[in-house]
Amino acid sequence: MSETTLDVRDVPPVERHPKIHDAFDDLDAGEALRIVNDHDPKPLYYEFEAEVESFDADGYEVEKEAEGRFVATFPKQ
Repeated sequence: MSETTLDVRDVPPVERHPKIHDAFDDLDAGEALRIVNDHDPKPLYYEFEAEVESFDADGYEVEKEAEGRFVATFPKQ
């Protein structure tokens, strides 16, 4: 699976979700968006699950790699 990585830790919070949605929209089916964030992106997961039909919720993964570094994978169907 091809992945695109987007580090949003330095992006102002109000701009994060739109930037992430735009990057996800640019993916082809079968690709994934890897988000690097400063907190657990669980609210974003729920947002994608409710609003983004092409989001593969079963393939979602998140890992806390360090303090202030969470990496989540958002696969696209």
